[in-house]
Amino acid sequence: MTWIDIAVLILYFGGMVGIGIWAMRRIKNQEDYFMGGRGFGKLLQTFAAFGAGTGAHEPVTVGRTGWTSGLSGVWSALMWLFVTPIYWITGVWYRRMRHLTLGDWFVERYESKAMGVAYTAFAIIFYMTYLSTMFSAIAKFAVPLLGVETAFGMDLQYTLVPVIAFIVIIYGVLGGLTAAYWTDLVQGIFIILLSVLLIPFGLWALVKEFGDPATMGVLDGFTIMHERVSSDYFSLFAGPSAGEFPIQYIISLTLLALIGIVVQPHFIATGGGSAKSEDEARIGLVTGNFLKRLCTVGWALTALISLALLAGNAEIAADPDRVWGVAAREILGPLNIGLVGLMLACLLAALMSSADTYMIVTSALVSRNVFAAYINPSASERTYILVARITGLVIIVGASIFALTMADVFGQFKMALELPILFAAPFWIGMFWRRANRTSVWITIVFSFVFFLVLPAVISRVPGMRTNPDFTTTTNIVTTTFTRTATPADVARRETWETNQVGAEPPVAIAGQPIEIIIQSGGKSIFWQGGVKPKDQQLLKFIEEREEDGKFILVQQNDAPMIGAGDFRIDFLLYKWLGYDLANASKATIETLRLPTRLVLPFLVLIIASFFTPRNSREALDRYYVKMKTEVDPDHEADLQNLELSYQNPNRFEDRLLFPGTDLEFVKPRPKDYIGFLASIGICFLVIAVLIWLAGIGG
Repeated sequence: MTWIDIAVLILYFGGMVGIGIWAMRRIKNQEDYFMGGRGFGKLLQTFAAFGAGTGAHEPVTVGRTGWTSGLSGVWSALMWLFVTPIYWITGVWYRRMRHLTLGDWFVERYESKAMGVAYTAFAIIFYMTYLSTMFSAIAKFAVPLLGVETAFGMDLQYTLVPVIAFIVIIYGVLGGLTAAYWTDLVQGIFIILLSVLLIPFGLWALVKEFGDPATMGVLDGFTIMHERVSSDYFSLFAGPSAGEFPIQYIISLTLLALIGIVVQPHFIATGGGSAKSEDEARIGLVTGNFLKRLCTVGWALTALISLALLAGNAEIAADPDRVWGVAAREILGPLNIGLVGLMLACLLAALMSSADTYMIVTSALVSRNVFAAYINPSASERTYILVARITGLVIIVGASIFALTMADVFGQFKMALELPILFAAPFWIGMFWRRANRTSVWITIVFSFVFFLVLPAVISRVPGMRTNPDFTTTTNIVTTTFTRTATPADVARRETWETNQVGAEPPVAIAGQPIEIIIQSGGKSIFWQGGVKPKDQQLLKFIEEREEDGKFILVQQNDAPMIGAGDFRIDFLLYKWLGYDLANASKATIETLRLPTRLVLPFLVLIIASFFTPRNSREALDRYYVKMKTEVDPDHEADLQNLELSYQNPNRFEDRLLFPGTDLEFVKPRPKDYIGFLASIGICFLVIAVLIWLAGIGG
């Protein structure tokens, strides 16, 4: 990095801290600190949703999966695409709640202060884990950009992560949600730059490196990209890795995200709770998230360009998580105009725009649902805000520690994605069914916690379980051999491996000549989260061999005593008892099979338990459901008066119900509800069309 790059970073950090100091002077009470006074319009709500929903781990993850799986790797981040239309509906929910935290919602709906504490504990663990993915991604990105592996005698991440955390703490703790939203506006612009900056420069680098700059333009870089990379890397649903993201896996991740996203704690703010009105809430949430989806298209295209330009790079061969950082250094560094520093600032923006919001939302939960509820209910506004600031500090420090002790960015992300199943069913059912009650929800939370988190760890410690041959089986090992025409990228990979001996050995390749591709999949543990390994040496048993579409396929099975690692997948016992052929399942199918139990069991337990446990009080239910049917008036005083009318007449909106006189609280959709929802679905397909079109240019 040059002095210009360093200057860019200093200006960026200084600007963020300055916004925090400015916002601090505007804070008078908790609503100002946690919700910015509920005065945000469409622009700030859009960039708040965009910034909070766009993490630093995502460009890095798409870079890695794009490198290994081609265009289909985009689903590591684009899996959220078809969740977006639901936001058109949920944005209204969060605004009508009129709460400062989602913990407040659980307290109100189920009349349980203790449930607010349980939700707070979940939020703390969730955000420490989720933010750690972003801190880890920053370290992966920064090492090649800065050109150093160590600082002060330690790995660079041990210096870089604490510095970033310190900056986030300063402006976020000082300025609250107002500072977070204004910095998100600035950082959102940086994230957009991050998503598109490497594309034109990368295409031109392809022209300069492999074309003729005198006769060719930037767009000719697309043609060169297709000439250098095999066509199977441009498939959206199946790539060279035998489909790391096949359709069934994409669907499973989408459904899991859909069920769990609604209870992620920051949605009470960025999901619409801090907006002036319901329209600002839903428009900001949907627009901000579609902006993110478009940025994902840019990340995927950048990964393909990097694949064409840097196929022979030894750093990436050794660690594909470094794709983005190496690409930024190699493409932007030689220009020496501060773009490397700008790119690093952009990725920092992606982290910080999420971290600040997460920190403030979690601190609100501790302040309101723990401190105010159990420790000092009559504390001053200044005291509550002080507690929140201290909590924010703890959250960021905790996330930093997680990041420094874990290194699998996508693994951390998937772990965080599954935590919301603890509260997802109580939220979804509680929104629409009066019969769901406090006792049944506690039963569901305890069941989900024990079944999905505790039992897998306990069973794994039972003597003999890790070596029990019934549970150390793996999926069949499938070796697929076929030929295609070798590309220059294949040649570059082989030359790099012969020189550096890093990464998996690629096949011998001569450009334009047939190349034998051998893809091995399977051999994955069925019952053990951490996989299995042979006790002595691996022995393979022949199962079958066949030819399909010009490909020779050999199927084998591990036939040696194995040892399991990690937690036991207790839910897979169900598939074993049902006689499901797990041995022939692919890695993606194994991951997909984790979905049914996580989606169905908590809902089933809650519904059954609700019929055998006492209802919550009718008065509390009436107040809650009539409030959720009362449209928000942007004028605070007018809104309070309108709410009072609703409380006095709980049946005020009975004519809007689809099933009046029952326990079901489904409201008839208005034209703007279904028109916006259908339009959002159309935009989802438009995003996919744009991605396919861009990737196909020059092909």
